[in-house]
Amino acid sequence: MALKLSLKPGEKFVLNGAVVQNGDRRGVLILQNRASVLREKDIMQAEDVTTPARRIYFPIMMMYLDESSASKFFDELALRITEFMGATQNPEILAECVAASRHVLAREYYKALMSARKIVEYEERVLNVASGLHSSDSEG
Repeated sequence: MALKLSLKPGEKFVLNGAVVQNGDRRGVLILQNRASVLREKDIMQAEDVTTPARRIYFPIMMMYLDESSASKFFDELALRITEFMGATQNPEILAECVAASRHVLAREYYKALMSARKIVEYEERVLNVASGLHSSDSEG
């Protein structure tokens, strides 16, 4: 099954480990076989790994981009998921942690990455609510 990517001018993506950038016009790329592809918005740099959920996302992303090196990220991921699951009681997010783990074990790294994305989004919502509550407390 082909994968069709519609690209914005200048948009970057990673294709099997190579960083590729679209030219100055919108473009369409059709991949006819299996490849590891991540859009710029889904790529996390090592210096951005600053929260517990991001410590889950990053090793999964690395496994997806370089499947041959997946084993060197596995122990770190297992530790980070275990820590995160011990710190939350949200059943939906716990289910995403389990789903991410199952996908990794099945070597379905893209699916695991999508579960990890939901964990990061949840964490961002919680942190934004917490910081909003904190700032209102200091005003009163």
